[in-house]
Amino acid sequence: MALADTDTTTVNAVRPLAVVLFGSPGSGKGTQSKFLVRWLGIPQVSTGDMLREHVRTGTAIGKSIAARMKAGELVPDRLVNELVFERLSRPDCERGYILDGYPRTPEQAAEMLRVLGAAGTAEVVIHLVVDYNVIIARMAGRRVCPTCGTLYNAISNRPVQEGVCDLDGATLVVREDDRPEVVRARLNEYEALTRPVLESFRQAGVKLFEVNASDQAPQQVFEQIRAELASRGLTEPGLVEQSPAARGRTELVGK
Repeated sequence: MALADTDTTTVNAVRPLAVVLFGSPGSGKGTQSKFLVRWLGIPQVSTGDMLREHVRTGTAIGKSIAARMKAGELVPDRLVNELVFERLSRPDCERGYILDGYPRTPEQAAEMLRVLGAAGTAEVVIHLVVDYNVIIARMAGRRVCPTCGTLYNAISNRPVQEGVCDLDGATLVVREDDRPEVVRARLNEYEALTRPVLESFRQAGVKLFEVNASDQAPQQVFEQIRAELASRGLTEPGLVEQSPAARGRTELVGK
């Protein structure tokens, strides 16, 4: 479903908004999701977070996908679609949502456009472009708090005390899918399977713009995104438009 140029100034007044954050592992999707949640007042829907929670809690779904995730492989489209659409059916998504890590394949993208089209949802895709070597450096230095889930990065979001979470004092750990061999597998799979999703969006006429996220601070990347969305009318009046820099430190870099 395309967003016609003639109706972008009023689209969010009558239709929910789906902001699709697109980019390779380590591109900063998680950070930008948090900024957008605060600005737009709509929830983040992260497939990675949902899947990791299933693995952590040992559900039937988690047991079926644990080996795939450990190897850096993609989870089957059918299962991912079911998880995402169930989440989008909840009341807090009525006004819109930020999709982080979905869709990952052309098949997922086609199903997403079908479902969102039937619901009358407006889509805009934000592609975070990051150099391969920058991604490797970011993810090599990334650590997560096993208690609260906050992510830290040795390059741009270091904890106050090395190896310790600023929020609860827990010892930081390396996330399973941030191990070097898994990172390489994820990047290879992204190039082979996920990048074609961009072309499918273009062919479908979905609004799409790219942001260079390699060498700018997360706040600067967000200001570009916010300006682009605002210029297309893809915001709602009355929402707080406070800069992330004014809110203090952000939680993480990458996803």
